[in-house]
Amino acid sequence: MRRIKLFTIDALPYRQPIPVYGYRFGSRKKTLAVMGSIRGDEVQQMYVAALLVRKLAELEKQGAFAPDLGVLVVPCAGQFSMNVGKRFWPLDNTDINRMFPGYEGGETTQRLAARVFKALQGYQWGVHLASFYLPGDFVPHVRIMDTGYEDNTEGMDFGLPYLLIRKPRPYDTTTLNYNWQVWETRTFSIYSRTTDCVDEESAEMVADSVLLFLAKKGMLPYKRPEGVLRFLSEKGMLGSESPEGLKTKLVKEEKIVNIHNKTGGILIRYHHPGDAVRAGNLLAEIIDPYTTAVREIISAPADGTLFFAHHAHVVAGHSIVFRLIT
Repeated sequence: MRRIKLFTIDALPYRQPIPVYGYRFGSRKKTLAVMGSIRGDEVQQMYVAALLVRKLAELEKQGAFAPDLGVLVVPCAGQFSMNVGKRFWPLDNTDINRMFPGYEGGETTQRLAARVFKALQGYQWGVHLASFYLPGDFVPHVRIMDTGYEDNTEGMDFGLPYLLIRKPRPYDTTTLNYNWQVWETRTFSIYSRTTDCVDEESAEMVADSVLLFLAKKGMLPYKRPEGVLRFLSEKGMLGSESPEGLKTKLVKEEKIVNIHNKTGGILIRYHHPGDAVRAGNLLAEIIDPYTTAVREIISAPADGTLFFAHHAHVVAGHSIVFRLIT
């Protein structure tokens, strides 16, 4: 393992420049790059990357790497936002993941995106430990933008419960995932269960999925740990068809049903991501914050599995409270 300084975040008010480090493993070949936290609330994403650094260091010490395997892991490139507790760039509230491929002569977040992108270019595969724009919890999954630059089914090799295929929209063209693909890196976004807090079970699952991907490419002798298998079994995500016991289900995003609330208030949730529900099941209630009277009952519109659940306790009207795979 070698820790290297990739670039420096400078031009910060009343602060010294902040170095951004990456951790290199194996050979000098650019095989796989993993980007952790870019936004300031992506605590889970930084933790998953750190967990992956530890696991890769142990495997490298054992001499388990293939001779031509070279891996770069960048745990965090949004330290300034994280230090002050802001999801977006604190000085102008811009989103770094809407600034790629970046511009060295532009605003601060454009320059930062350019430096991140320069450090990640040229790799055969890329993994972005991403987060959703709404506060909530997911079933861990792989997400691929269907740009036509790669084989979408390759995401099955991560061995996560779901592989989500997303048709890119105009605003997606400035994300890391999209631009990484355009610059000929086969790219995957992996979503863990949480964002702003550490969930150790799903973090272990996601870090393990990256190692499984490399194992299926013949670059690591690696099997899924018993602890992860036990977690998947408890969640009803195991099958008997594959050696790891997990069946990855391919889902197209347009087939996911968004469940909205009509009125704002305090959200009381009765189901969680991964739960199988039947049409008419009670999913949540919106209660009056002053009287606790029930303002709205939210029920499942169809049979399926909950893919996402909003977790903020105070929710505005017409928000996406759940996403359902039918």
